[in-house]
Amino acid sequence: MANTRSAQKRDRQSIKRRARNLSIRNAVKTAIKKAREAVSGSDPAKAQEAVRAATRMIDRAATRGVVHARNASRRVARLAASLSAKTAKK
Repeated sequence: MANTRSAQKRDRQSIKRRARNLSIRNAVKTAIKKAREAVSGSDPAKAQEAVRAATRMIDRAATRGVVHARNASRRVARLAASLSAKTAKK
């Protein structure tokens, strides 16, 4: 338990931030999962839209500091590569 008032405030802030970051992180994971499912599906337009939405979510999370910038870049690159590989096959 925090002793000083400033430490108590920091504790409250960290709890709020953790809840916010967890929510954003879960939304990113869901968007990535939907994008992967769409890419493995048969509709290329739907896959492209899902990858675009996931990319926006990942970039927004990186901007807010929820995920590291390099981690976000790697995830976006892998999604884009899977999409382009899928469209190149057809």
